[in-house]
Amino acid sequence: MKEVVYSIIGISLIFVCTTLGACSVFFFKNKTISPKLNKIFMGFAAGIMFSASFFSLIKPAIESEVSYMPSWVVVAISIVLGAAFLWGIDKLIPHLHVNENKDEGLKTKKMSKTSKMFLAVTIHNVPEGLSVGIGFGVAIASHNNAMLVGALLLAIGIGVQNIPEGAVVSLPIKGETGSSTKAFLFGMFSGIVEPIAAVVGLFLAMQIQGIMPWALAFAAGCMIYVVAEEMIPEMTSEGHDHFGVWSFIIGFVIMLALDCIQF
Repeated sequence: MKEVVYSIIGISLIFVCTTLGACSVFFFKNKTISPKLNKIFMGFAAGIMFSASFFSLIKPAIESEVSYMPSWVVVAISIVLGAAFLWGIDKLIPHLHVNENKDEGLKTKKMSKTSKMFLAVTIHNVPEGLSVGIGFGVAIASHNNAMLVGALLLAIGIGVQNIPEGAVVSLPIKGETGSSTKAFLFGMFSGIVEPIAAVVGLFLAMQIQGIMPWALAFAAGCMIYVVAEEMIPEMTSEGHDHFGVWSFIIGFVIMLALDCIQF
């Protein structure tokens, strides 16, 4: 029963936090985020995701028992596959990088700028939800209380970074559409993919326990790709004021602390 409750709380939390971030459109008068604040948001989110990738996903994958090859080889292959999976999605699905005002993916004239902005964040929410679901699925399949708590802490960490991420999505859409309500709905719905991906990851990990190290490292590879491709360039852009760097370190340390809590 505890496993089910923890899973429901964790999977729901990541969506609720994105929704909370999207609420910022009703309180911020500006329709865009200042470059300094954007760096802080991006650095914080990147720090949490990078820390979670290692401590909550890669570390348990390396420590798992694999009989057919060294576990580090499994982890290395899976990280590359996860990154390649996100790279492929980036190349196929049309979306817009807001700060660079640059289109990526297959070219299409039928999609609005708002839709492309929405898709850009939605794509990158997939690995976050997947990692949470895989964490809970592995914990349930192995009946491991420590891993169950770890999965909940991973969900909390990703939820924390989803709050500023929800704002980062919604405010530019408010500027584009001129509607706070529409921007809020776009921001909220961009987070729906996370619980969906989490449920898929949970059932896959529960049903096929042998893929546990592969699944954990695959999710980590997806998250690392997002951090390296999207977040680090944004948190270090436009000058050398180091706001993004310090917020990255703070996010990293917070996730490290959460992962080290003993119950």
